[in-house]
Amino acid sequence: MIERRALLDIAVTAADAAGAIIRDRARDAGQIAWHLKSHSDFVTEVDTAAERAIRDVILTKRPDAVVIGEELSPDAVPHRITFVVDPLDGTTNFVHGFPVYAVSIAVAVDGVVDAAVVLDVPRGDRYTAVRDGGAHRNGEPIGVSRIDDPSKALIGTGFPFKHLVYVEQYQRQFAAVVRTTSGIRRAGAAALDLAAVANGWFEAFWELSLAPWDIAAGVLLIREAGGVVTNLEGGDVSGLAHGGLVAGSPLMHEWLLKTIRTA
Repeated sequence: MIERRALLDIAVTAADAAGAIIRDRARDAGQIAWHLKSHSDFVTEVDTAAERAIRDVILTKRPDAVVIGEELSPDAVPHRITFVVDPLDGTTNFVHGFPVYAVSIAVAVDGVVDAAVVLDVPRGDRYTAVRDGGAHRNGEPIGVSRIDDPSKALIGTGFPFKHLVYVEQYQRQFAAVVRTTSGIRRAGAAALDLAAVANGWFEAFWELSLAPWDIAAGVLLIREAGGVVTNLEGGDVSGLAHGGLVAGSPLMHEWLLKTIRTA
């Protein structure tokens, strides 16, 4: 536990360094150039500057670590200590001035995520977790929602904006979920969606295709907050691989998983 908390401290320091860069550049976000990575997926100089700041903090404090970052080192090979980094989750929101974007950092030791931080940059909220140590928002314990009636549930999701092959499948799932809940929200930053589940704002969440840097921190947050996270078949999710995700409080996760699979 001492090592996990020490790794969390490094992740928090790194996230704060990135957050300072993002916050400073948010003033002129409308003038920042976008570069297309793939269909509807953009990167800016702010993403790469934030990731460099994160790497500098991590490798100064833990030169034995490997950083898997969305922009600069997505194909890095995991090591004993691996930091999984999204320097700016919600880039499209950021460049449009829509205030939903975050820094997400998870730390895995021997393939198991032991510490995580998600920094909600516009709001200034910091979500943290260590394995077997609980989940927190700004230092206060958080937990998943106690609502267990789907008709009262608010569900988070992510649209298949990059992988359009999933559109028809997703539309069937969306129709099934929206008919039986109080609403669905898509804010555009998976790390914050998962933090919202951990904090009890969303009863559950699903998305069909996500990368490790999108989810690694959020998966630990939800589990430490008392929730359940699986893949689309109900199997285990490490948070360190690409794929779909279903997350929520225990009862709402079970309901959502059954609903989208039936659809």
